[in-house]
Amino acid sequence: MSVLQEKSYTFALRMVKMCRYLQEERREYILSKQTLRSGTTIGALVAEAQYAQSKADFINKLHVALKEANETHYWLRLLGDSGYLNRKTVESLKKDSEELLKLLTSSINTSKANHDNHL
Repeated sequence: MSVLQEKSYTFALRMVKMCRYLQEERREYILSKQTLRSGTTIGALVAEAQYAQSKADFINKLHVALKEANETHYWLRLLGDSGYLNRKTVESLKKDSEELLKLLTSSINTSKANHDNHL
């Protein structure tokens, strides 16, 4: 399993636990579901990309995962700034989302360079 696959899966697990906490302890349902959706989609897209039909399809799936990671980062900021999550939790989750953004960007750039070199 690649670093990106492992980190995106671990992040998805954290999103599930965060959503459960927000719904059970804070009675917050809308933002938590948005964050859960975008945060778990990252790993699903990374997994899906492993069986892409082509290099272009692989890059496209990673691009969509990148967009989901960026959206998740937004929701995390909002949950922190609105007081639903404490600062320590938000900073930890944001750090993980930023790491995913960097890994995805790097993977996309490497894949594009390799794809361009084979044309």
